[in-house]
Amino acid sequence: MNVAVITDSTSYIPQTIRNEMNIHMIPLSVVFGTQSYQEETDITTEEFYKKVKENEQLPKTSQPSIGLITEKLKELAVKGFDQAIFITLSSGISGTFQSVVTAETIVEGIEVHPFDSEISCMAQGFYVLEAAEMAAQGHDAEPIIQRLHAIKASMRAVFMADDLTHLHRGGRLNGTQALIGSMLQVKPILHFENTKIVPYEKIRTKKKALKRINQLFEEDAVTGVPIKATVIHANREAEAIEWKHQLESRFENVEVTVSYFGPVIGTHIGEGSLGLGWYKP
Repeated sequence: MNVAVITDSTSYIPQTIRNEMNIHMIPLSVVFGTQSYQEETDITTEEFYKKVKENEQLPKTSQPSIGLITEKLKELAVKGFDQAIFITLSSGISGTFQSVVTAETIVEGIEVHPFDSEISCMAQGFYVLEAAEMAAQGHDAEPIIQRLHAIKASMRAVFMADDLTHLHRGGRLNGTQALIGSMLQVKPILHFENTKIVPYEKIRTKKKALKRINQLFEEDAVTGVPIKATVIHANREAEAIEWKHQLESRFENVEVTVSYFGPVIGTHIGEGSLGLGWYKP
């Protein structure tokens, strides 16, 4: 079988890597007023955070249309792909996964396997990279999907929202209004649970929040097993690079990359946020 690997833009895999590994991407969009921008295509992450500062209102976000998804699948079928694995951001924060499920019933000539990462950003990207490597080795969809489910067993991602009002206003944070209101004055640690973004712990300061994230990571890192990790930042690259170096200097078994919260996820989590995602390969 000739397997195509597709992801949405919120995996934030750099275009150079997507090109090298033959990864196909469908973009989500951010909307400022009446102007819509496809992330990773029409607007860079740097341009996005600048525009947020220049606009009083937060942008809105938009998932890809079913038409755009079916168009891509048809294109891949014409190119000779027999199967496609489409890895999306969590179905609990976007309808993208469901759109792929719907597109699967429309397109003929290619066997489509939607996969809900139940997460986002480069943690989602880890699934995509592993799938692309296996596809390049000649595996068909079934063992690749099995491998993705195995990865899910150890995948973790926790992050600190610098300004929780973004998640509150965007409706992406699961919880009562009272809980959200009480948390607006702290630096909460958040994570994905049952596809939703939920509070993990309430922490009073950024320093303590990052220390707690490190403690959670250490629970896996100290075992000595190989770990792939990514430090994710919302327009805080220098801090992310420093964090990467700290982790690598402490743990020889850990491989760390630096990634980012792009426009769509950045709309909901807010500038200044930092996170850490990891799994045992």
